[in-house]
Amino acid sequence: MFAALPLLVLPILVYNGLALTYGFSATDAGVRMSYEIMRVPMASGGRWAVTLGDALVFFALVILFIELLKSTTSRRIAIINHSLSMILFILCLIEFLLFRAFATSAFFLLTSMVLLDVLAGFIVTIATGRREIDIN
Repeated sequence: MFAALPLLVLPILVYNGLALTYGFSATDAGVRMSYEIMRVPMASGGRWAVTLGDALVFFALVILFIELLKSTTSRRIAIINHSLSMILFILCLIEFLLFRAFATSAFFLLTSMVLLDVLAGFIVTIATGRREIDIN
């Protein structure tokens, strides 16, 4: 049953935890997401500042890659996964539009990734189903 759960729920839950424990305003969430977690020295002599929001978006990109690989399976559980991804997207969209703590660029990018997961999942499923019909 855990295979049906969209993995992108993990970065969304992390963001929810970070945003809601800090406060409900967009300013508080923006401050939390812009918190610098490390600086990486570059060959050019500059220093790359990695923020919490950057790390969360990178984590979500890795999860999105895994989700895209999962969507290539044509098992019945993939349909449940796509449906749950659609519900997750709707919840993310509601949070983004209605709550100040979610009106940040980091959460917009997370919501966009969930939308891409939904679209890619349905498109891959349709293309795979069409190919199976052509073979049979």
